[in-house]
Amino acid sequence: MASEALATAVKAMTDPTSKSLFDVTIVCTTDDFQAEYWMERLSKGVCKKSDDDTSSKFPLVLAVSEDWSKGGAGNGLGTLYAFEKACLAAKEKCDIDLAALMADKQISAALYHTAGKGTRLAPFPASENNNKPGVKLPVSQKLSDGSYAPITVLEAVVKQTGVYAPSRKGRLSVFWGDQIFIPSAAFEYTPTHHADIMCTLLGDTAPTAEEWVEKGLDKYGVIAVSSGESKDAAQVEKVDHATATKMLKVLGDIGQVGPSLGSFSVSAELLQALCTEYAPELKAKEGKFDTDPHFWMPLTLPDEDYIALMDQKGVPSEESKAHHVRMSKMKASFELGSMGLFGAVDVGTDACWWDYGLVKLYSKNNLKFLETDSSADLLREFFGVTSNQMYSTIGEKVTIDGSSIISASKIKSGTISNSVISGVEAIDVSLDGAIVVNCTAKKITAGKNSILYNLVDDSDEGIVAGEGDIIVSVTDESGKIEELRSKHSICGGEAWKKVVAGNTMSFEQVHANNMNSNVTAIEKKRKAIFQNISSTFGEF
Repeated sequence: MASEALATAVKAMTDPTSKSLFDVTIVCTTDDFQAEYWMERLSKGVCKKSDDDTSSKFPLVLAVSEDWSKGGAGNGLGTLYAFEKACLAAKEKCDIDLAALMADKQISAALYHTAGKGTRLAPFPASENNNKPGVKLPVSQKLSDGSYAPITVLEAVVKQTGVYAPSRKGRLSVFWGDQIFIPSAAFEYTPTHHADIMCTLLGDTAPTAEEWVEKGLDKYGVIAVSSGESKDAAQVEKVDHATATKMLKVLGDIGQVGPSLGSFSVSAELLQALCTEYAPELKAKEGKFDTDPHFWMPLTLPDEDYIALMDQKGVPSEESKAHHVRMSKMKASFELGSMGLFGAVDVGTDACWWDYGLVKLYSKNNLKFLETDSSADLLREFFGVTSNQMYSTIGEKVTIDGSSIISASKIKSGTISNSVISGVEAIDVSLDGAIVVNCTAKKITAGKNSILYNLVDDSDEGIVAGEGDIIVSVTDESGKIEELRSKHSICGGEAWKKVVAGNTMSFEQVHANNMNSNVTAIEKKRKAIFQNISSTFGEF
């Protein structure tokens, strides 16, 4: 049954005759250059209108930057601020009243949070000049000009999450930009609550104290759903079974619980109520509120329990009490109508997950293309990998094993084994257990667990990566290219401020140098340099 549900979901995500897309795709970026980049790229790619659709303004892409005060808005205020900026952009660019269309339930909208440094994925975001969602994967997609090139993480996320669009007219859906999941539970549903949050509900009954520990629920944000007909939900965070049971009495009998995914959707009515409540912060661009601790928990938990949870986070009780009072007043004045306030959307216990937010997960989930289990089959189907070699010109002198995946590449000679490569042009390669993305050189040598990314090399010796080496390039607007290295064993988050792997500066310093880079211009410059070098290799 689970396998059938997964297959249905992937088919819906990949059906070329009936693309699942939100009517409006909003991307929240770090700066205006990134916003401009994603408006163009998504509009011409994943969110492109069908060729025969000339009258409709949808699907529409709106990308906005989070120009907030230092420290950021948090994903709560960040969501509200990005939505309000998107409404202004929709009116200015397309003469569309986005809020009104949502209130009338005529359109669905999705917002993708992509702002942030991406420290745990370093050095890959640096190679994209801090455009973290633009990190590429080693499989290709067809571009608007008919050519093929590596797909980005965000494009894959937009493609995957679109299956929820038909169920969410009149709602804003909010997703994170670095993880893909295939639900094993139904993705088509009728919303019953003004806010619903995605989670993995475990079993048909509430867990015992032993099961709570066994499933690690004391380490996560947990959604609990009542056993009653209303299926109202509440959220607690990183508490033991006894504490959770006490705090969740507000629901009555608990039917199911499970870890939260964080992604959620809200009705147009609740979205407007939140924007009104936080209008002072949104106008001043000050304050920092996240959805879980500042929206969902105070809206679903009694004040004493909320204060106790926030105390664990080091928040003074006076501050927590004042915030609970604020949210309670908003809740009391909000007209629920026929819907509940807060509910859950189950993705299923057999859902498949591919997270690209950490270097080790980027490596693991890209090498998964080589595996033969059912999850790997779904991964290949989702990304349209139907054969080991796609959109490539591979010379007769290239020896390739039976598992390697090659796309959008041109290679004259060499050996390739247990590797995944895309956008590679080289005269000779020696690849074993490597991931190579968007690289060109006369010769490329890469060992196990090595990753080569955005590299351009015109030397005779070419690119050489030992086992576990990570090598990327960072290009600036002048076309100057610098190499940045790391190791498979290095966590970018922990090493963010350190100078590692023989580099001349830390990842933090590179990030600072990359601030407000014109990523569109740099990508064009990088592509031109790539083509200038690969054109000297002769006919493939």
